[in-house]
Amino acid sequence: MNIIAWVILGLLAGAIAKAIYPGSQGGGILSTMILGIIGAFIGGSLYSLFSTGTLQLTATSLSIPGLLIAIVGAMIAIYIWGLLSRSRSA
Repeated sequence: MNIIAWVILGLLAGAIAKAIYPGSQGGGILSTMILGIIGAFIGGSLYSLFSTGTLQLTATSLSIPGLLIAIVGAMIAIYIWGLLSRSRSA
Protein backbone atom coordinates (compact mmCIF):
# COMPACT_ATOMS: atom_id res chain seq x y z
CA MET A 1 0.00 0.00 0.00
CA ASN A 2 2.95 2.30 0.55
CA ILE A 3 3.82 2.32 -3.15
CA ILE A 4 0.26 3.30 -4.05
CA ALA A 5 0.46 6.19 -1.59
CA TRP A 6 3.73 7.32 -3.22
CA VAL A 7 2.15 7.21 -6.67
CA ILE A 8 -0.88 9.22 -5.50
CA LEU A 9 1.30 11.77 -3.69
CA GLY A 10 3.57 12.07 -6.72
CA LEU A 11 0.70 12.61 -9.14
CA LEU A 12 -1.02 15.17 -6.93
CA ALA A 13 2.09 17.13 -6.00
CA GLY A 14 3.53 17.06 -9.53
CA ALA A 15 0.28 18.12 -11.19
CA ILE A 16 -0.36 20.96 -8.73
CA ALA A 17 3.25 22.17 -8.96
CA LYS A 18 3.09 22.18 -12.77
CA ALA A 19 -0.18 24.12 -12.63
CA ILE A 20 1.21 26.73 -10.21
CA TYR A 21 4.69 27.14 -11.73
CA PRO A 22 4.74 29.72 -14.55
CA GLY A 23 5.75 28.67 -18.02
CA SER A 24 5.37 25.47 -19.93
CA GLN A 25 6.66 22.17 -18.58
CA GLY A 26 6.53 19.22 -20.91
CA GLY A 27 6.09 15.61 -20.01
CA GLY A 28 3.31 13.17 -19.48
CA ILE A 29 1.78 11.49 -16.49
CA LEU A 30 4.90 9.47 -15.67
CA SER A 31 7.16 12.52 -15.58
CA THR A 32 4.59 14.35 -13.45
CA MET A 33 4.54 11.45 -10.99
CA ILE A 34 8.34 11.29 -10.83
CA LEU A 35 8.49 15.06 -10.38
CA GLY A 36 6.09 14.83 -7.44
CA ILE A 37 8.04 12.00 -5.80
CA ILE A 38 11.32 13.90 -6.20
CA GLY A 39 9.53 16.95 -4.81
CA ALA A 40 8.46 14.94 -1.76
CA PHE A 41 12.09 14.07 -1.08
CA ILE A 42 13.32 17.63 -1.65
CA GLY A 43 10.55 19.16 0.44
CA GLY A 44 10.88 16.58 3.21
CA SER A 45 14.63 17.04 3.40
CA LEU A 46 14.34 20.83 3.51
CA TYR A 47 11.61 20.60 6.16
CA SER A 48 13.85 18.33 8.22
CA LEU A 49 16.75 20.77 7.81
CA PHE A 50 14.70 23.77 8.91
CA SER A 51 12.93 22.03 11.80
CA THR A 52 15.81 20.03 13.31
CA GLY A 53 18.90 21.69 11.91
CA THR A 54 20.20 18.46 10.40
CA LEU A 55 20.06 17.46 6.74
CA GLN A 56 18.37 14.07 6.34
CA LEU A 57 17.00 12.40 3.24
CA THR A 58 13.36 12.28 4.30
CA ALA A 59 10.17 12.11 2.32
CA THR A 60 6.76 13.43 3.23
CA SER A 61 3.71 11.32 3.88
CA LEU A 62 0.33 11.28 2.15
CA SER A 63 -1.37 13.99 4.20
CA ILE A 64 -2.36 17.61 3.65
CA PRO A 65 0.83 19.08 5.19
CA GLY A 66 2.91 16.44 3.41
CA LEU A 67 1.25 17.30 0.12
CA LEU A 68 1.98 21.01 0.59
CA ILE A 69 5.63 20.28 1.37
CA ALA A 70 5.84 17.97 -1.67
CA ILE A 71 4.35 20.71 -3.90
CA VAL A 72 6.99 23.19 -2.73
CA GLY A 73 9.69 20.57 -3.31
CA ALA A 74 8.33 19.82 -6.79
CA MET A 75 8.40 23.52 -7.67
CA ILE A 76 12.04 23.64 -6.57
CA ALA A 77 12.72 20.57 -8.74
CA ILE A 78 11.04 22.28 -11.75
CA TYR A 79 13.22 25.35 -11.19
CA ILE A 80 16.43 23.30 -10.94
CA TRP A 81 15.49 21.25 -14.02
CA GLY A 82 14.88 24.50 -15.94
CA LEU A 83 18.33 25.79 -14.97
CA LEU A 84 20.00 22.56 -16.01
CA SER A 85 18.21 22.23 -19.32
CA ARG A 86 18.79 25.89 -20.18
CA SER A 87 22.53 25.62 -19.54
CA ARG A 88 22.78 22.51 -21.75
CA SER A 89 21.07 24.19 -24.71
CA ALA A 90 23.20 27.32 -24.54
